[in-house]
Amino acid sequence: MSWIDMKMIDFQASLASRAATPGGGTVSAVALGQSAALVAMVTELTIGNDKWREGWEISKSAKIKADHVMLQTNDLADDDSKAFDQVMGAFKLPKSNDIEMAARRESIRQATLEAAEVPYKTATLAIELLKEILPLSEYCNANAISDVGVATLLATAGCKGALFNVEINLNSLPVELGQDMRSNIPYISEECRAISKEIMHIVKSRL
Repeated sequence: MSWIDMKMIDFQASLASRAATPGGGTVSAVALGQSAALVAMVTELTIGNDKWREGWEISKSAKIKADHVMLQTNDLADDDSKAFDQVMGAFKLPKSNDIEMAARRESIRQATLEAAEVPYKTATLAIELLKEILPLSEYCNANAISDVGVATLLATAGCKGALFNVEINLNSLPVELGQDMRSNIPYISEECRAISKEIMHIVKSRL
C-alpha cells in the first residue's frame, strides 16, 4: 500500500516501528507535500478576495506550483522507501565468488545512487516552492499569514531533511559517483536558509 493511501494513525505507526521504511526521506517528502497543501489553501483565501486583489496573480502562480508539488511529493514519499528497499535487497545478493561479489557491489552502488537521487529531487522541489512562497507571503490574505509561516517551516524541513538523506547515501559511494549532487548540496542548503529567513521576516511583520 502507498503511504499516501494510509490513515495518518497507520502511517505514524509504521514510522514508529522497527521497520526500515518509512524513514526520514519519506517524511521529508510528506512534510513538503503538507507545505504545498497549506500554500494552496492560502492562495484560495486570496484569489477572488477584493481586499487582496494585488496578490491574485502571485497566488495563481503559487497555486500552480503548489498543486504540482503535492502530486510530486506523493510519488517521492513512496519512491524514497522503494529506493531504500532496493539498497537492502542489493546487500542480500549472493557473494560466493568474485563474479557475484562484483555484481553485488555494482548493484549496491547503483541502488545507493538512486536512493540519493530521490531525496535530491525533494530538496530541489522544496526550493521551487519556497521561491513561490516568498512573493506570496507579502501579498496574500493577511488572515492566512500564519499558515504561510507554517508552510515555510515545513518546506524548509522537507528540504534540509532530504539533503541529510542525500548526503548519507553519497557518503557511502565512491567520490566519482553523484558529483553533481555533491557539489550542489551547499548551494541548495544556503538557498533554502536565505529564502526561508526572508519569508519569516515578512511573516513576522504581518502577524
